[in-house]
Amino acid sequence: MKGVVLAGGLGTRLSPLTQVTNKHLLPVYDKPMIYYPIETLIRAGIRDIMIVTGGNSAGDFLRLLGNGNDFGLKDLYYTYQRGEGGIAEALSLAEYFADGEKVVVILGDNIIEDDMAGFVKKFKKQKNGARIFLKEVADPERFGVPEIRNGKIVRIDEKPKKPKSQYAVTGIYMYDEHVFKIIKTLKPSERGELEISDVNNHYVKDGTLEFDVLKGFWTDAGTFESLFHANSLVHEKRRK
Repeated sequence: MKGVVLAGGLGTRLSPLTQVTNKHLLPVYDKPMIYYPIETLIRAGIRDIMIVTGGNSAGDFLRLLGNGNDFGLKDLYYTYQRGEGGIAEALSLAEYFADGEKVVVILGDNIIEDDMAGFVKKFKKQKNGARIFLKEVADPERFGVPEIRNGKIVRIDEKPKKPKSQYAVTGIYMYDEHVFKIIKTLKPSERGELEISDVNNHYVKDGTLEFDVLKGFWTDAGTFESLFHANSLVHEKRRK
C-alpha cells in the first residue's frame, strides 16, 4: 500500500503568512506542518510516500525533506500540481506512483492523534472500495459532512449550510485502485474544483464506502483559528 500527502494549494486563508512560503511548511509547535502527515503514514507502516505540492515554494519541500532519510525512508517521491484544481485533481497526479495498489491519502494540513496502523490493516483486508474517517466537530459546515442511516453513510455533502450530522469527514482517505478512474469522470464544482466528496459519494453509490470514527484529537490547520488549535493540541500532548 502506498501513501500520498497532498500539500498543494496557495493557502490564501492564511495570508500573509503564506505570501512567501507554502502553508504546509509553517510550524506546528516544534515541527513543520508537513512532518505530521508523513509521520502518520510511517507509523501506519507505509514506506512508499509521494508528496503532491504546488505554488512557488515547491522547491522548499525538497530542501526540507530531501529523500526522506531523516524519516527512515529509502526515498521520497514528489509531483507538482499546477494551480488549485481541488483535492481530487491533486490525487490524480499520483496515479502512476500508485501503480495499481491501494493508497492512503492524507491532507498535508491534517494533524491526527490516532495511530492509523490498525485501520490500514483493516483496509488491506477490505476487498475493494474506500474507507474514510469521521470526527465529531462543533463546526461541521466547514467540511464534508456525512448523512448516516442505520450505521451506513448514504451521502456526503460538501460544506453544507445545514449539516445532516455533527461529523466532519477528516482529511485522511483510503482508496482502491479504481479511484483514479472515478476522478476522470468528475466535473468541476461551483468552486471550479474536483471535489473529494464527489469521489466518496461514488463509492457510497457503489455500496463500497466504509468508515471509522477517530478517537483521538484531529484538526486541520488551514485557518488562523485551526492553526492555533493545532499548535495547542500538539503542545498539550508533548507536555503530557
